[in-house]
Amino acid sequence: MERGELEDAADAGVLDRGPARSGLVPDTDAVAGVFARLALELHDSAGVEETVQAVVEFALQALGCSHAGVALATRGRPEVPAVTDPVVGEIYQWQMASREGPLVVSMREHSTLLVRDTATDGRWPDWAAKVLSLGVRSVLDVPLTTAAGTVGVLGLYSATPDAFDADDEAVAHILARHASVAVATARKEASLAQAVDARKLVGQAMGILMERYGVDGDRAFAILKRYSQDTNTKLRDVAQRLIDTRKLPK
Repeated sequence: MERGELEDAADAGVLDRGPARSGLVPDTDAVAGVFARLALELHDSAGVEETVQAVVEFALQALGCSHAGVALATRGRPEVPAVTDPVVGEIYQWQMASREGPLVVSMREHSTLLVRDTATDGRWPDWAAKVLSLGVRSVLDVPLTTAAGTVGVLGLYSATPDAFDADDEAVAHILARHASVAVATARKEASLAQAVDARKLVGQAMGILMERYGVDGDRAFAILKRYSQDTNTKLRDVAQRLIDTRKLPK
């Protein structure tokens, strides 16, 4: 969704800014239409990075926050593929290094964390002092969750104290649900693409062995598998090495 599209919706009364709050007040079915268009854009995104970039850009407009970002859960250290400002990247990296702060708790416990004012919140004093020094006063972290678990966290940041109210949180949860499905789908498609690529590589490597040594397909696959196990190397990498060098790893 283009930035202007949401702004046009606000001008048309689809989303109305309240005078006493920084976010947007939802207005019946029209809001559903805006989010439906966002969902289409997310599902049409080419990959994970494009997906989360669309999420943070939409969040910046829909919630009137100063900064936004997405951190994705991985088997190792969480990744930060999209932020609207370097400040968010710095906040994320500091939390992941110190293992302290609402992002860490939200990802671990699959819970929403709201910090109304970093100047007075006492739950994570070191984190709060760090974030306050960067000019951030309010934080809302919402988990991106699917049936398989938490895939990441959407972080919303404002330079204004107590910037996020119940309406903002409701909109953030809707956005997070859209983002969760889109990220999970993008990851699944990427994984399937890697699997298809791996099968192609193994098939090419098997063809080389069959031609060179006169073995059948089963025997060629068994040779690749044995080298993979003996060298503690992924089967895909063994196949790639054979294709590139015409030699099996020692």
